[in-house]
Amino acid sequence: MRIMLVGDVVGRAGRRAFRTITPRLRTQRGIDVVIVNGENSAGGKGYTRKALDELYAGGADVVTSGNHVWDKKDVFDFVDDEPFLVRPANYPEGTPGHGYCIFPFRTAHIAVMNLSGRSFMPALDCPFQKADEILAEITGKADLVVLDFHAETTSEKLAMGYYLDGRASIVVGTHTHVQTADERILPGGTAYITDLGMVGPYDSILGVRKDAVIQKFRTGMPARFDMAEGAAEYAAVIVDIDPSGGRTPQIERVLLREQD
Repeated sequence: MRIMLVGDVVGRAGRRAFRTITPRLRTQRGIDVVIVNGENSAGGKGYTRKALDELYAGGADVVTSGNHVWDKKDVFDFVDDEPFLVRPANYPEGTPGHGYCIFPFRTAHIAVMNLSGRSFMPALDCPFQKADEILAEITGKADLVVLDFHAETTSEKLAMGYYLDGRASIVVGTHTHVQTADERILPGGTAYITDLGMVGPYDSILGVRKDAVIQKFRTGMPARFDMAEGAAEYAAVIVDIDPSGGRTPQIERVLLREQD
């Protein structure tokens, strides 16, 4: 099975790139399942119905999120009704939405978890303990387990990768919008990368207009962070994995750029 995991989709430019590049990669590379982080898809923060539908139309099978999941009030209208839209599972009990889903593909069942880190991030429940709880809950229900760990620090993401090594099939980090070059198969057989990167405007600072970010750093004053436009980069990984566990998985980074 070939699974593609795509980095944070940022704003209108990111949605456009996802919508145009993903179908081509699905055909050219024989992608079976696409999992994408969409928490920045609507104006750089959160979800709207329109933004989520664009991700599905572009080829997303499962959409994950992170700390910006609640930034658009529209999300409360549909988050409970979307079986393959997941938010961080370590929000407190009673939070709307789903912390994981099980996506069926042919004869396999793929569990997709979403967790948020705690280093330099909003204070949520322990993601390590929550991962244990979910793994216990889905025992016997999933052939593959995938985690999108939405976290700030490399150390916390590496710690999670090694903590779940051999128990999760794939662990990927999101949030920083910068793809790391440390894709690997961990000793226990888990495919891992610290950060997928983003799908968003290349000539920007993490998807935001450069002048606004520079102004904020120079002056220390508030600045309106408008999304940049122009050609986008497209960052992802492709993982070849056997649901039966009969062979070692392979992981490959993807980093493309739209033509101007």
